[in-house]
Amino acid sequence: MLVWLARRLAQVVPTLILLSVMIFGLQQLMPGDPALILAGEERGDPQVLAQIRAELWLDRPLHVQYLHWVGNVVTGDFGFSWRIREPVARLILQKLPVTFQLASMAFLIAVLIGVPMGILSATHRDRPADWLANGIALFGISMPNFWLGIMMILLFSVQLGWLPPSGYVPLTEDFWQSVSTTIMPAFVLGSGIAGVLMRHTRAAMLTALSQDYVRTARAKGLTERVVVWKHALRNALIPVVTLGTIEFGRLLAGAVLTEQIFTIPGFGKLIVDAVFNRDYPVVQGVVLATALIFVGLSLVADLLYMAINPRLRQA
Repeated sequence: MLVWLARRLAQVVPTLILLSVMIFGLQQLMPGDPALILAGEERGDPQVLAQIRAELWLDRPLHVQYLHWVGNVVTGDFGFSWRIREPVARLILQKLPVTFQLASMAFLIAVLIGVPMGILSATHRDRPADWLANGIALFGISMPNFWLGIMMILLFSVQLGWLPPSGYVPLTEDFWQSVSTTIMPAFVLGSGIAGVLMRHTRAAMLTALSQDYVRTARAKGLTERVVVWKHALRNALIPVVTLGTIEFGRLLAGAVLTEQIFTIPGFGKLIVDAVFNRDYPVVQGVVLATALIFVGLSLVADLLYMAINPRLRQA
């Protein structure tokens, strides 16, 4: 296990180097001069612009700027925000738990809805339960997040008054108030993921149920419940786990619209504000942190494979 883990980590290093080059290189293609934005009313003063560019290393060649940035990142220093003069690492650590809570709740909702519906659909193929599950999945996949979020605010906040329409309360301050402020955006995000998980679970389960070992288990007299949940499901979970880790990473990185609708100060809002303000260090730090999250989730998926399938552990 340790040898395998060391090999996987060694494979990650070239990936991260390539990602850092792409993040830094594509960042330079953004239009506008950060020095002009930061200068404000003194943007017409050449000395002020020169001083700002010197402080931010913008007057150095690109390869020097890249090496300077990467050298600081390796030591855990993501730089300072050019707009609010705070460490980027601190901003990420402040915003990431908010989006992590929202993404975790959304993913839990997606799993609790999508996986059981996929199993039900596969075990009742071409029957009313299958048609109903496919209809619900299609609704979740095709429904735009912004429209569903607005409709839920109108129903549960304006009409019924059950939930707050926006805002965020940390879990450490008030657990139930935090849940009440995030349950609607979590459902909005999770509904689409649930549809995708349902379709993949259904396809994987149909493939597993048609295998010889399932027919052998049934021939031995095992109950259908044991055949489905113990034999077929464990083998069908491999592609579902792969999809789940990818979708969870997308939830962490792509909850921008939902966070804007429900006024949640998370990861998505941080990067949107940074892009509009030409705050390069924040953009680079957030994108690099997102890439690290995806790499970590890929490693978690590999570990889950071995936990689910004993043959992979033996290999």
